[in-house]
Amino acid sequence: MLRLIARRIALGVLVALTVMTLAFLLTRLSGDLAVSIAGPQATQADVEIVRKAYGLDRPLYVQFFAWTGRAMVGDFGQSYFFKDSVANLIQKRLPITVTLGLVGLSLALIVSLPLGILAALRENTWIDRSVTLFTMVGQAVPSFWLALILMIVLGLQLGILPISGTGTWQHFVMPGIVLAFTAIPALTRLTRSGMIEAMASDYIRTARAKGLSRARIIFKHALRNAAIPVVSIAAVQLGFMLGGSIVIETVFALHGVGYLGWESIAKNDFPVVQAVVLVLAVFYIGLTLLADILNALLDPRLRTG
Repeated sequence: MLRLIARRIALGVLVALTVMTLAFLLTRLSGDLAVSIAGPQATQADVEIVRKAYGLDRPLYVQFFAWTGRAMVGDFGQSYFFKDSVANLIQKRLPITVTLGLVGLSLALIVSLPLGILAALRENTWIDRSVTLFTMVGQAVPSFWLALILMIVLGLQLGILPISGTGTWQHFVMPGIVLAFTAIPALTRLTRSGMIEAMASDYIRTARAKGLSRARIIFKHALRNAAIPVVSIAAVQLGFMLGGSIVIETVFALHGVGYLGWESIAKNDFPVVQAVVLVLAVFYIGLTLLADILNALLDPRLRTG
């Protein structure tokens, strides 16, 4: 178990270093940062002053290692646009993004697990086909389109939910529904296939022979084994939600990390862009590690794999 965790941590560190390198290089390849910071009306002398003030006159590898060293201790530098430390900006915005991701994942699990179990228990019936059709439609619907439809219907026409802001828990309902729709198809299909495989296993037939109730067989025995791939994909989906929240946060005007990243790209605030990419990548890596640990706890065979 400890060796499994050590291997996953080592792999996660390598992925984080790769993300740091790509984030740094892509911002440099997008153009001259000194020109972007100084503005289009700046003279060449102004550009050179900015270049020297921000250390952009140093060799590229010196800039990279300097930024990497500071980033590893949580110092992402100063924002060009917001005139505040990048770490402080992310610290203020991160709770909104994490809350949105958790709401979306919770709604996705609440919907997908019962649907997957129901489809598996009614395999090859109209119920199973209806669930499959629902997941196909959910996967095909664009997030921004669904967000606009919910805003029009639930926000403007019915007036039961706010369409922007983060003042109350109601503000996270519509964005959470939109995020949930991105994860429901995969979670439902995995639950369905896992339950079908589990219900056909020998230990389920043994449980039936012992006279155990149908509910106990389904939820205590079959679902425990069917949940192994669901746990892994749920953690991955949460990582996708956190990383892909930029669209949802922009549509619903939620000032989280995703919206911060969009603002920073629009304003050429490259220190913030680099930090946002790195922070979201670290979250994704951590969630993947958590999924591996949970899978090992659920399936002892993985501990020695």
